[in-house]
Amino acid sequence: MSLRVVFMGTAEFAVPVLGALRQANHEILRVYTRPPKPAGRGQKDQISPVHQAALAQGLAVATPASLKTPADQAAFQALGADLAVVVAYGQILPKPILDAPAKGCINVHASLLPRWRGAAPIPRAILAGDRETGVTIIRLDEGIDTGPILLREAVPIEFETNAGDLRNQLSQLGAALALRAIAGIERGEIAPAPQSRDGVTYAAKLGKDEGRLDWNRSAEELELRVRAFAPEPGAWFSKDGERIKVLAARFEDWDGSPKVGKAPGTLVDDRLLVICGRGHLRLLRLQRASRSALPAAEFLRGHPLPSGKRLA
Repeated sequence: MSLRVVFMGTAEFAVPVLGALRQANHEILRVYTRPPKPAGRGQKDQISPVHQAALAQGLAVATPASLKTPADQAAFQALGADLAVVVAYGQILPKPILDAPAKGCINVHASLLPRWRGAAPIPRAILAGDRETGVTIIRLDEGIDTGPILLREAVPIEFETNAGDLRNQLSQLGAALALRAIAGIERGEIAPAPQSRDGVTYAAKLGKDEGRLDWNRSAEELELRVRAFAPEPGAWFSKDGERIKVLAARFEDWDGSPKVGKAPGTLVDDRLLVICGRGHLRLLRLQRASRSALPAAEFLRGHPLPSGKRLA
């Protein structure tokens, strides 16, 4: 049995879920996504990844700035949807929207709720040093990721996994879980379970300067920051006024001479080993502004950073 579905998503994370719904022969009545916004050097309006995918599949697209106006709510209600599937949409749905589909609205969220409610669950999980995360399917209510749980599945966060890797893994898992949840809803086999009141954390959106590498922190903390911010927006340090991204790094034990008198941020060899507040961080992949990302050895050939140099 197929359902009449409204899909609501914006980010790349949502694209596999849209594809899975199509492959399962659910009828996509309309795709809702955020309006185009200026991006890039020319600040030209760019449509979202979900918008691009919807157009490629010949689906009708709506881009309301919000869903709070009576006209937008009436247009949504007129679709006569059985279900709304919401994935990384970026807007809070008002009650008239939540109540419109006959079987309600479900959300695919990239964490093990109630941990990491909010906008940036994937980088926050890595930044906190979590050993596992996952995907939770909830029935939406008027709160922020507070609805009852339909399905949930955990995955480990491997030692070298960055946010981009984890996002790709969880988006595929989210697509599979969404189909399982919809099938369970159709058959009446899923009983929503309230979220626990214990273990609630919030995943705030990443701040513009939050990716700065503070060398006074421990090398372990900085490695997590690099992984949490890779590939975008990227952790970074400043060298002679230039912001340089670090897209991969590794904590290392260091058996060289003691760092007596050397401040955190000082390079202690010619292969980008940096003194931190505790321990040492090896920089493995770097990127200058408007340049390609390069392994450390290639980066150094065109942009030497010798031992003794201090990074800001």
